[in-house]
Amino acid sequence: MNICVFCGSSMGNNPVYTQAAQELAHLFVQSNSSLVYGGGNVGLMGVIADCVLAKGGNVVGVIPDFLLKKEVGHKGITELIVVNSMHDRKKRMADLADAFIAIPGGLGTLDELAEILTWKQLGLINKPIALLNTNSYFTPLIAQMEKMVAEGFLKQHSLTDLIIQQSPQKLLASLGAVNV
Repeated sequence: MNICVFCGSSMGNNPVYTQAAQELAHLFVQSNSSLVYGGGNVGLMGVIADCVLAKGGNVVGVIPDFLLKKEVGHKGITELIVVNSMHDRKKRMADLADAFIAIPGGLGTLDELAEILTWKQLGLINKPIALLNTNSYFTPLIAQMEKMVAEGFLKQHSLTDLIIQQSPQKLLASLGAVNV
């Protein structure tokens, strides 16, 4: 299974985020899943890629040329695909992935998550999308989506189709990648 992970180019302030990324990486390799991600060598992106590689797993990064020129592209991964724009990056990752996971990150992570959720809502993709809600990071976003449903701006199934788990093990089990 090729699983796309949307995550931060920063580490965050709490080591629990790094630990969750490392555990997720371990489970990817254990389940024979490949990591598809934004191609960076910094923050949680670098952590998850490095951990998958260290355990002998497959890592495909997709990075826009302008970010590669800023020297944030990971040169040691299995495959680094260079594209022209952020939009091309999201499209290429979506084409490569069988499922999507968002782990903590900033605006880029939210952008990627919102776009892939929108594509699913519009029927452009039909692949599972999940949140790894480490340290209740996504709880305010989930509450906002519940408000969107309550106010008639989001269909209930768009929220209930979203897989939300606190632990990497349960999340990958929900995607069918590992057994609990």
